[in-house]
Amino acid sequence: MKTSGINSLSVNFKRTWKTIPLALCLIGMSYPSPSWGQEKELTTNTLPRILSVSGKGKEEIPATIAQVQLGVEVQGKTAKVAQQEAAKRSNAVVSLLRSRQVEKLQTTGISLNPIYNYQNNTQRITGYSATNTVSFRINAEQAGGLLDDVVQAGATRIDRISFTASDSAIAAAQKQALKEATQDAQEQADAVLSVLNLTRKDVIGIQINGASAPVPPPIPFESSNLSQKVALDRVTAVVGGEQEIEASVTLQIRY
Repeated sequence: MKTSGINSLSVNFKRTWKTIPLALCLIGMSYPSPSWGQEKELTTNTLPRILSVSGKGKEEIPATIAQVQLGVEVQGKTAKVAQQEAAKRSNAVVSLLRSRQVEKLQTTGISLNPIYNYQNNTQRITGYSATNTVSFRINAEQAGGLLDDVVQAGATRIDRISFTASDSAIAAAQKQALKEATQDAQEQADAVLSVLNLTRKDVIGIQINGASAPVPPPIPFESSNLSQKVALDRVTAVVGGEQEIEASVTLQIRY
């Protein structure tokens, strides 16, 4: 009886063991893993869709301020004579400029150089050249008459003149140019997305690339022409023109 019981237990254990792999297999089949296509679709739906677009804006404002550099250049037999004459004329010019209340008046150069004469392979000093130069800012509308007056006061050279807008006008134009650049970026995004039947959503990133006010290059001034006009009692015509203010903005837009 004991042997029969042991044999019966052994048979039942073997039958039970044979059913275990089948049960595990069925359990595995009841929870299938996502296919490759489903994983790709899940990844695509969770990643944010972002469009990066840059817009530009430009404003033109009157250049109402003239930046001038002028001075005195004289020659003398000796260095002392040349320097004294240059100082005399320069003081008269500076006094006139101060009386006209010009802005940012400053000395930009002082020089004293010998004048050489070359004959028969021999270098000989024949005199000296003294130069004093200043720079200043003034309203562009007043620049022409002032240039005539400084020549009468003793100036012998006008090196250059350039024009710019006032600081407040530039600041206001920069803000307006930034607004235009932002609107331009949004309009570009709408144009692209509308073709693709997509809709612009919220802006998730903003980058201001710049809002600059390039200064126009200085204009060389012919002193000889100015002297002729002064001699004929004519006022030198000076026109400031316009200055461009440019801005660029990059937006990152979710769609």
